[in-house]
Amino acid sequence: MLLLAVLASSLYLVNVQYESRRLFSDLDKARSQAHKLEADNERLQVEKRAQATPLRVERLAKEQLQMRSTTPATTHYVTYGADSSPALGAATSAATLNSPSAAGPAP
Repeated sequence: MLLLAVLASSLYLVNVQYESRRLFSDLDKARSQAHKLEADNERLQVEKRAQATPLRVERLAKEQLQMRSTTPATTHYVTYGADSSPALGAATSAATLNSPSAAGPAP
């Protein structure tokens, strides 16, 4: 009976050691993957900052969106008359700003 108990405990010990080594290997793989993900995250953050530089945004706005910088020649100032109501003044200023002649000359 004692021999069966020793044999069973030795098999259990071998199984526990195997499981322990397998779990340690999985833990090492997970740490390695976490380190790789952290490095990728840092690289992507640097790329994100590089993509959002003011000079790049301005260049894309000019090239792709056909935007241009404001100048005093294309700036229109709207003043409200003392006798007009605020609602009428807002409608007038919106119409003035949205009219094709208010946009200024095309580049």
